[in-house]
Amino acid sequence: MASSKTDRALRILIGILMGAFVYILYASMHERVIGVGDTAPDFTITADNGRPISPTSFGGKLLVLNFWATWCPPCVQETPSLDQFQRSLAGSGVVVLGVSVDKDEKAYRAFLDRNRVSFLTARDPENKINADFGTFKYPETYIINDKGKVVQKIIGPENWTDGRMLDYVKSLL
Repeated sequence: MASSKTDRALRILIGILMGAFVYILYASMHERVIGVGDTAPDFTITADNGRPISPTSFGGKLLVLNFWATWCPPCVQETPSLDQFQRSLAGSGVVVLGVSVDKDEKAYRAFLDRNRVSFLTARDPENKINADFGTFKYPETYIINDKGKVVQKIIGPENWTDGRMLDYVKSLL
């Protein structure tokens, strides 16, 4: 009798676990990945300057949203050109926001200080914002227009000071 109760409990437990497995498998296959033409997910994050930032904070400017991390060699390689890009186009209606997924705040702050990063930065150690975009490889950059639409998605490092990139971004203004 005790054996049949144990068998029944095990069958129920196996059924529950199978249901959970199927749900997780289904959810992972149906994650939303934001691409060109999609509306960018709304978010709010506190920037390193202490101000809350959301896509609407930029008043009609072109937003270059870059997901990166200090432990990511291609991200580190890309940072100087992205910084120069921001300096070159700051007065033209372009805003660069670098969202770091670093969990280690000390490493993050040391990197910013050492590299004198001048573009707007914020840290999202919970990976919430990049998950909303479907971003799990770094660096990954979204160029978002004043209507909140993604007009370009760049996976991997980019030379932001390249003339073709500068001309392309200027054409979006």
